[in-house]
Amino acid sequence: MKEPNYEMEKRRICQVLTDIYNKNQFLLDSGLLTEEERRYFKSISTDMDEINATMALHKMSDFLSRYYKKKVIILLDEYDTPMQEAYVDGYWEELVSFTRSLFNASFKTNPFMERALMTGITRVSRESVFSDLNNLVVITTTSEAYADSFGFTEAEVFEALKEYGLEAKKQDLKKWYDGFTFGKIRDIYNPWSILNYLKTGRFSPYWANTSSNRFIGSLIRESGRKLKMQFEDLLNGREIRTTLDEQK
Repeated sequence: MKEPNYEMEKRRICQVLTDIYNKNQFLLDSGLLTEEERRYFKSISTDMDEINATMALHKMSDFLSRYYKKKVIILLDEYDTPMQEAYVDGYWEELVSFTRSLFNASFKTNPFMERALMTGITRVSRESVFSDLNNLVVITTTSEAYADSFGFTEAEVFEALKEYGLEAKKQDLKKWYDGFTFGKIRDIYNPWSILNYLKTGRFSPYWANTSSNRFIGSLIRESGRKLKMQFEDLLNGREIRTTLDEQK
């Protein structure tokens, strides 16, 4: 969801929520919903008001939990993409207010949820959108938990090369796509790059074409002289060293 203003972004979010309700229309005929709940269900649309929108996942969790007689699991990928666009395009405060209410109802005050998994590239503790959520377990690139699950290990990559008859390309592949470290695990390879190389047999910066760099570009342009000089060092093949404070 990458819209240029708040109203369009909110409408896109409402579209996603509406799709969830459309895919679970069978609940209307299940006999589980009260008349008031049925009215709420039918009120979910792309132009619904913010109150209904922020409660949509909470209510759907309730409906599905009662139908299946078990609590739900919520998976939210790239939670921070809309926030990055809001920062760049100048509607940060509006979207933060909306998202905070949505997340509070969906995750913190949702008794029908077993657990949730949220992924993103923006550090959670820095986002005011999480100010109401105090029950998160945060896993970052420096955490040891799941350290070998964020990409392909070198053993997995070399086994794939063997299967494709490309064992002779080990060192070239390592030069192109190796280099990620998670926790204490080194030599983690980008899955998208590896899969594309195995498919095409050509080395290319496949990952560079998968996302926008507008957010990074904005931060660099607005930063001070020191950061710009550090990026120049990186572009010239030199290394930089810095201290990470995960609480900021």
